[in-house]
Order: sequence, then C-alpha cells, then structure tokens
Amino acid sequence: MEYRLKRGFKPDIERVRGVLEEVFLTEVHEEGDMLVTSYGALKRVEVKIVEKKLSVISEANPEASEETMLDTNRRFRDFLLKATGYTGKQRIKQAKKDAQE
Repeated sequence: MEYRLKRGFKPDIERVRGVLEEVFLTEVHEEGDMLVTSYGALKRVEVKIVEKKLSVISEANPEASEETMLDTNRRFRDFLLKATGYTGKQRIKQAKKDAQE
C-alpha cells in the first residue's frame, strides 16, 4: 500500500527508520532501498519511499493471539500517523480519491 505524506513530512527514509524503531521497539535492517522489521502479529514489514510516497508491504502472522493482533494493529496505525502525518480517516479519504483518478 502506498501512502501520501503530509506537507512538512519529508520523504526521508532515515526519518521513517526512526519512526519504525520508536513505534515497534524492534531492530530495523536495510535490504537494498527498503527498511525491514517484524513485530507481534506482523511476520515482516517492508517500508520504502517511492515517488515521494510511503510504500508499506506487510505479511501477517495468522497464529498470533488476539491480544498481540490488537497491540500490533494499534502500533501499525501509530506508525502510519507519525510517518505520514495523516489519521486513518484521512488516509481512507485519500485512498478513495486516488482510486477514482
């Protein structure tokens, strides 16, 4: 999924790395131009900047407990807010707009 960045949120991969480490409290490593980590109900999270947008690919762990899934979902939403500057409602609105174009 690709997310627009709010004005003032630079498309800087090092800034995004800091947000990943702050929110997920895990080690983040690089694979080419991509940042990769895992946390809780997410087996793998791949993040990179593509054409001034944040590109996020995630792989879920279906064996995670419900409590782990809730915590992971909360942290993932926090990550997107801090990385893009947009709330969930704003991201949905933009996705609908992009789909119409």
